[in-house]
Amino acid sequence: MRLDRRAFLGAAAGACSAGLLHAARRRQNFVLIYADDLGYGDLGCYGHPTIRTPNLDRMAAEGVKFMQWYSAAPLCTPSRAALLTGRYAVRSGLTRVLFPDSTGGLPQSETTLAELLKGAGYQTAAIGKWHLGHLPQYLPMRHGFDSYYGIPYSNDMRPLDGPGAPGAAKYPPLPLMRDEKVIETEPDQATLTPRYTEEAVRKIRAFRGRPFFLYYAHTYPHVPLYASPRFRGRSVRGIYGDVVEEMDWSVGEILRALSETGQERNTLVVFTSDNGPWLQRQIHAGSAGLLREGKATTWEGGVRVPFIAWQPRRVQPGRTSFQVGSMLDLLPTFAAMAGAPLPSAPLDGEDLTRELCTEAPQRERTLFYWNAEQLCAVRQGPWKLHRVSNTAEWKSETSKHDPPLLFHLEHDPSEKHDVAREHPDVVQRLSALMTDHEAKIERGPAQR
Repeated sequence: MRLDRRAFLGAAAGACSAGLLHAARRRQNFVLIYADDLGYGDLGCYGHPTIRTPNLDRMAAEGVKFMQWYSAAPLCTPSRAALLTGRYAVRSGLTRVLFPDSTGGLPQSETTLAELLKGAGYQTAAIGKWHLGHLPQYLPMRHGFDSYYGIPYSNDMRPLDGPGAPGAAKYPPLPLMRDEKVIETEPDQATLTPRYTEEAVRKIRAFRGRPFFLYYAHTYPHVPLYASPRFRGRSVRGIYGDVVEEMDWSVGEILRALSETGQERNTLVVFTSDNGPWLQRQIHAGSAGLLREGKATTWEGGVRVPFIAWQPRRVQPGRTSFQVGSMLDLLPTFAAMAGAPLPSAPLDGEDLTRELCTEAPQRERTLFYWNAEQLCAVRQGPWKLHRVSNTAEWKSETSKHDPPLLFHLEHDPSEKHDVAREHPDVVQRLSALMTDHEAKIERGPAQR
């Protein structure tokens, strides 16, 4: 059942107040932990040889690790818009990165995951990086969150050091916000992960006994990199490793808080990343492992990301899944697990509850790769067709492929061997899919 936005929110709230939602469903909680620019190859359980991530490794061992999970965009703002709405960012108009001088943000016409769950009786909280509009009408509490604690955009969007530095006056000091008020300017960034973690633990304890959705979007490992004194210099990978290992510690604190409050068995914890590593930052960037390229590209390294889900007694443990999944799937999946109705707007994701929780048969998926307003590629089953591609120097190096490039991702995840000539039927079929998708998708007004 799908309802328009007002009817959906009203119906869900009414159903909750009337006691029509089953008690077991009301008690299903969600913690969504979202890293920033973390690469596919940056965790121990995904093969990194020197970054230690024991808590995330534990989540993978006790839950499920997806090997083919995708962000819906290779950049911060559009990936977050897609995550929270279950819709490609081109639908909301949030196709580009927002800055402190941007005037746009997530439109009120979009129904977010937080609004959906709040309408079903959930307590909701957002912590960390928002990046969907910094003006009052776009902040988290205008989109279904009961509270917010964090920074409204990326941590590098601040005046450059020194009064004479180029661009020093372009942006205001970086704000740390509580709800809709700035409580600090230029906070000590080395304290952000510990402070976010303290807030997350406090929320988990306060929500005890009530269904909740906690969206914890890390500032890191987006550059500039900062680790607290406890973790600085600890990792043999250097500062990047320090930052990731502190994030892993944060995950452990959240799992411990859930256990201590007796909520671990009814809380789904998901850990993932908004896009791939920012390779232009060299040693301060992460790794996409064997995947090609990174952030800002629609090659696999830009959009295929780590994804781990954990919930004792609900998520079958010790699994490595090769099911193709997307951030677009989280809204319909969480809705199904919470017993919440879906909004009427067209969704681009699917309910993956079975695949998340059990060893379900793998099903064929079709995913489209958007970069800004441009449809670049499509994946169906093991096949990926590139019509447009770009390198990490994405502003100046965009290539159109005529004929398109074709890769078999299960044979060639590194996208090294174009097999278009050997499979003209696949090229034709996937080209038609792209043409049809581009013609039918409704584009929202550009938010800049």
